[in-house]
Amino acid sequence: MVAKISTGGNMFGALAYNQNKVDSEEAKVLFSNKMLLSEDGNFSIGECMRSFEMQMPVQLSTKKPILHISINPHPEDVLTDQQLSDIAKEYMRKLGYGDQPYLVYKHTDIGRHHIHIVGLRVDENGKPLNDRFEHRHSKQITRELEKKYGLHPAERKERAERPELKKVDYAAGDVKHQIGNTVKAACYGYRFQSFGEYKALLAAYNVCAEEVKGEVNGKPYQGIVYSAMNDKGEKAGNPVKASRIGKSVGYEAVQRRMEKSGEAIKNGKLKERTRKIVATAMQTARSRKELEQQLKKQGIDVVFRQNDSGRIYGVTFIDHDSRVVLNGSRLGKEYSANVFNDLYSDERKADIRQEQSTHQEQPGFTPKTDIVPGVASVLGAFGGLLGGGASGGDEPQDTARQKRKKKKKRTRRID
Repeated sequence: MVAKISTGGNMFGALAYNQNKVDSEEAKVLFSNKMLLSEDGNFSIGECMRSFEMQMPVQLSTKKPILHISINPHPEDVLTDQQLSDIAKEYMRKLGYGDQPYLVYKHTDIGRHHIHIVGLRVDENGKPLNDRFEHRHSKQITRELEKKYGLHPAERKERAERPELKKVDYAAGDVKHQIGNTVKAACYGYRFQSFGEYKALLAAYNVCAEEVKGEVNGKPYQGIVYSAMNDKGEKAGNPVKASRIGKSVGYEAVQRRMEKSGEAIKNGKLKERTRKIVATAMQTARSRKELEQQLKKQGIDVVFRQNDSGRIYGVTFIDHDSRVVLNGSRLGKEYSANVFNDLYSDERKADIRQEQSTHQEQPGFTPKTDIVPGVASVLGAFGGLLGGGASGGDEPQDTARQKRKKKKKRTRRID
């Protein structure tokens, strides 16, 4: 766990930075401490500033009365909102700010969920608190919290080697570097058990991943090629071999990650949160769009894969809170692609009829049959790329090793 402490005099800037994340649904307020705010958690920057100003002394002996702290757990640590809140409270108490007014935000804009704290660092006389050895004290506290909560130790050097998860922007240039950062962050920031799940995750961040097979000097070869995509799901630019990015995102490394992920998901019961939220959304949502909206509010993106006739043949859930990627059938038969196809088949047919009715008189019109809202819009046009064929059901769940075992069994039966 790494904590970064910043001090300044711009209260509005610190609040605006976090509020902008909240407004774009990339963050939320976990709790406030000694703040005069509404209990429902819905308040404006102005309300927050007024609450801080009411408790700030008129006379200040420092030009930097504002405290802004970010606490970043290791990418592989999966923490609940309650755990993050408990960590924030204990950290602030041990650092000497337990009785100060402050706000705690949870940021979900990158794969590594983390918290930001904005508060006052001056006492009633306007003097700054913890003016000496604060950073040394902070490091000691984070080590204690790591041991208490069983977290991975995360130093700054390790974080620098593990980039943040961001969408690739082809127009911004330096595409190879962008792809490398995104692929590394996705591969080791999330858990997945099949290559299809891995591809679905990357596609949500404008990266296309494809397996390649062939022979080199008579020996079989398997590898991965990564390409940038635009927001329409179309490839942009030249593909990049995994070897040009690093062995950590090559074929063998991804296979190992899948196997380790399977163990972690099973032992940590990481499917339970996703299954519970999806089950509730399926009961209350009246349409697929509403289902996607409800899940997104809970930190879950859903990816539907469709064939040209509009049939849903695959569904994948990307849980950004638990940082797991799960095909529907992993959650149970009641969450498989066939179930969602039956649920929304009439809705899809109605959409197609409406499109045909609206555009049938336009010259050269060809009906669109694979438009999917939300994240699925990026992926629907690339159904084949994301694994699975046009038949019903989710993609095969087996890893390459399991497939080789099945192939041997089939061969023995034929003999």
